[in-house]
Amino acid sequence: MPLSRDVWIAAALAALARDGIAGVAVEPLARGLGASKGSFYWHFADRAELIDAALELWEQRETTDVIEQVRAIHDPRERLNALGVGAYAGAARGNANAAVLAAAGDPRVRAVLERVTRVRLAFLERLYSDLGVAAGQTARHARLAYAVYLGIGELRRADPDPNLAGEELDAYLELAVQSMMPPDGAEGSTNNDPDTHTEPDLVQVQLKRRTRAFSGTRVTLPATTRSREETSSADKSDVPRGEER
Repeated sequence: MPLSRDVWIAAALAALARDGIAGVAVEPLARGLGASKGSFYWHFADRAELIDAALELWEQRETTDVIEQVRAIHDPRERLNALGVGAYAGAARGNANAAVLAAAGDPRVRAVLERVTRVRLAFLERLYSDLGVAAGQTARHARLAYAVYLGIGELRRADPDPNLAGEELDAYLELAVQSMMPPDGAEGSTNNDPDTHTEPDLVQVQLKRRTRAFSGTRVTLPATTRSREETSSADKSDVPRGEER
């Protein structure tokens, strides 16, 4: 009995995640499945059709299905947390996302990747909006959270650390999820009155003002990283930063 089309597609997606687009080849897949090439051609016209089907399955599993599952969660913060836990764990364990990124030079792959990226970013923006994050901030939060996801996947491909498992993996993923959560006070903060800034707004104002000249470059210093020397000489505000050294 020939293997079903779905078995071939699932095997192709697994090969894509493991070996990249080059791993989606008929003969190696047939050997791995214990099937003949005739079984493949029973379902597919050529390798290109199999790649298209594998990408479709990737989009369904790792985007469409995930969004549906997260939407079913009532609490908005729990929705974001659940998405972070699932997505970051998948990237850390080696899902197909990094392989799809690596194959983005292929026009067929690029078209799917761009569509998936737009859908994911839009969904992240909606999650942050549901949390009450100001409209002007949702896209920034979404892009940062998604950048962490992409980075985790790329790092795994570049340095597949065998020690990153168990409790160490859990701690790593917990930090990643924490990074995507909006800070306290950011939720519901939409006040634009400069005389009634919330604390996060004041922090942003302070960050913009607190700059130092170093080798001709303006470097922004967060308030929490001010040195003891800077604190003790705060009364010398009329002295340019570049002349203090």
